[in-house]
Amino acid sequence: MKMSIISVEHLEKQYGDHLVLRDIDFQVQSKEVISIIGSSGSGKSTLLRCINLLEEPTGGDIRYHGDSVLAKNFDRNTYRTKVGMVFQQFNLFKNMSVLDNCIIGQTKILKRSPKEAKAVALEQLVKVGMDPYRDARPQQLSGGQQQRVAIARALAMSPEVMLFDEPTSALDPEMVGEVLKSMTNLAEEGMTMIVVTHEMAFARDVSSRVCFMDQGVIVEEGNPFDVLNNPQHDRTKDFLIRYHNESGLA
Repeated sequence: MKMSIISVEHLEKQYGDHLVLRDIDFQVQSKEVISIIGSSGSGKSTLLRCINLLEEPTGGDIRYHGDSVLAKNFDRNTYRTKVGMVFQQFNLFKNMSVLDNCIIGQTKILKRSPKEAKAVALEQLVKVGMDPYRDARPQQLSGGQQQRVAIARALAMSPEVMLFDEPTSALDPEMVGEVLKSMTNLAEEGMTMIVVTHEMAFARDVSSRVCFMDQGVIVEEGNPFDVLNNPQHDRTKDFLIRYHNESGLA
């Protein structure tokens, strides 16, 4: 059996007396697309932030190609370039053009030349359909356009894995589709992805695996059809019924 890219082992995260994540175990293989679903407050975003070391786990381990990312001698900066992250709120630099947003990380962190960084940035902007806006500032763009720039910026760092933390939740409904299309294209190209999402159609159609989280644990995981259409756990069933009712999809 080949080694996982990322291995989460008995992961825990606690804030004071509140245990947000408890005994989380899962593996991420190359080219997998894992969708993490669950109610707000179930620990989904905290899990992603722990994987990217934006939060420090309070127990367990995270391994990248077998090496503990929590070890004292582990190179966290290099790891973060290999595990890119796209947030709900875009986090673009407002004082920079779209193109410069996609260049700066490459030159500062990867030490690429400006010429190479520009070529890579343009390639990724083309990929998400944002190259016509290369000279625009973020505030001149719609939310969906900003999120596609954020995806291009993360891709420009040549990551091995992409983390998406509810990338469509801050968008107006008509802008959701363009972002999901960019993510679907990435999945089809073989990008390894972990996606926290409320977009059940994406989870069903694009994922290789779905994890349902509740109260800080992974309650159920499996192929999308089984988890979404034939859940085995009552908590998963309750969530999906409630979700479909709230979405008007029942």
